Amino acid sequence: MLDWMAWTWQTATFFAALFATLTVMTVLAIRWPETERIGMLGLPTTRGDRLFLTLLGAAFIHLGWLALAGDAPLWGASIVSLLYGAAMFRWA
Repeated sequence: MLDWMAWTWQTATFFAALFATLTVMTVLAIRWPETERIGMLGLPTTRGDRLFLTLLGAAFIHLGWLALAGDAPLWGASIVSLLYGAAMFRWA
């Protein structure tokens, strides 16, 4: 059934983490509803907005890492992305 895609443990881990993140965000939204806040971006954002911006930024960080760092290990981009995500959720 899923023979058309090469599922590896890395792919499964990525999708499991994404699903877990969306589940946690849903539980947070139900348990503690949030109003919009204005951060360093100067526009009102919610948790979901900040998550979207974090995921989008992480994708660009990884693409930039692949383009500029050459053969450097990709976990470096993941660390930079985690720091970027923490900053987005704290100050954006």
